[in-house]
Amino acid sequence: MPFDYSLDFRTVDFRQHPELYRVGKGEQGVLLVQPYKGEILPFWRFRTPEAARESSEQIYALFEAYLQAHDFVGADMARKFLQMGFTRARRYANHRGGKKYDGPVPSDKKGQSGAHGRAELPRSPEDPVKAEAAAIFKRKWDEAKQHPAYLQQRTEFEARYGK
Repeated sequence: MPFDYSLDFRTVDFRQHPELYRVGKGEQGVLLVQPYKGEILPFWRFRTPEAARESSEQIYALFEAYLQAHDFVGADMARKFLQMGFTRARRYANHRGGKKYDGPVPSDKKGQSGAHGRAELPRSPEDPVKAEAAAIFKRKWDEAKQHPAYLQQRTEFEARYGK
């Protein structure tokens, strides 16, 4: 099921109400779903390979702790942060300054990702430091999304909540 952007994310505690969570596509909701955003975001860094390595290891440790606690929503959010580490580092590797699209995000699309009709800006020569940071996150993201406990808990979550 698609991610539900109609929820009041300022008041919903998804640990208390996992039934409201939807996996969605890609990184949907990564900067909205609490308390997980607040628990994971302080560790999220991708500026250098060293920062990416430390960050991805810390976030992966949270991922494993959420799995151990049978907290699928937390594990999925940690997976999304690993994915976002990869995608943001790749964006900076390809676009100096990190700006991928020309012009502002349409007001009805705020908080959502995508081009929304905007042209992609020309790519810069690849930044090898950001490319290495992206590769570090990519390895941890791949490890997370293939983790047997994650796959099992996702199947159980989807069966229980139909999402």
